[in-house]
Amino acid sequence: MTPPALVASDLDGTLLRTDRTVGARTLAALRRLGERGVPFVMVTGRPIRWLAEVIAQTGTPSALTVCSNGAVIYDAAADRVVEHRPLAPELLADVVGRLQDSYPDIAFAAETHDGLRHERHYPVAEVSPRVRPGELAELIAAPAIKLLARLDGAPDAVAEQMAASLYGVAEVTRSSHDCLIEISAAGVTKATGLAWVARRYGVAPEDIVAFGDMPNDLPMFGFVGHSVAMSNAEPAVRAAADAVTASNDEDGLADYLDRLFAPAPID
Repeated sequence: MTPPALVASDLDGTLLRTDRTVGARTLAALRRLGERGVPFVMVTGRPIRWLAEVIAQTGTPSALTVCSNGAVIYDAAADRVVEHRPLAPELLADVVGRLQDSYPDIAFAAETHDGLRHERHYPVAEVSPRVRPGELAELIAAPAIKLLARLDGAPDAVAEQMAASLYGVAEVTRSSHDCLIEISAAGVTKATGLAWVARRYGVAPEDIVAFGDMPNDLPMFGFVGHSVAMSNAEPAVRAAADAVTASNDEDGLADYLDRLFAPAPID
């Protein structure tokens, strides 16, 4: 294949190593992309407040960033949101009601423009003034960028069941190995977020290479011309990808980009 006009990448498990750092080879590969004038777009399930540690390592990206599984487009250089597609309160109430009927022990949290609101029994490891407990009625009273649901069960099976019950109402995905389900407004995925950015850069989907490792990357894989899974990716993600590279801990993204831009193209 020919070198891409835009490179898109997930963060955790893909660009970032297990210790949440960016490898030296990967940093060098990103620098070479910039020298070639090829935009590098981070496409992540992370909210904006979790980008600082990545930007501190990679430098402020020149390209727009797709956050919260496509619900937010963020301009890091200007430190501003340029597009967002939240879940409205009436939609949140509908989704929560449907899921409570099926999963009595479910716990909810809501990502907002200024942080995270969560039910008191929702397990939270993050310590920040932006993370606040509250009652469920409070969580769904204002628009949310993303609704998070935690419960016991097999992640794939639960996500599949929820997706069926919320079909046409909201998008369901996951990006962690435990049963943490992520819910966005209908039609909001990493693919729609990346499509918005690609139009801004005047790049066609077939000229994009995307890297990922988890189920929330699958819509993005279906949108781009060439998809690459990390060797540490979940089996369904590897099966859906056009190619598989080395793991995130082995600078797999850099390895693939180096070969992609080498004089001899990859078969």
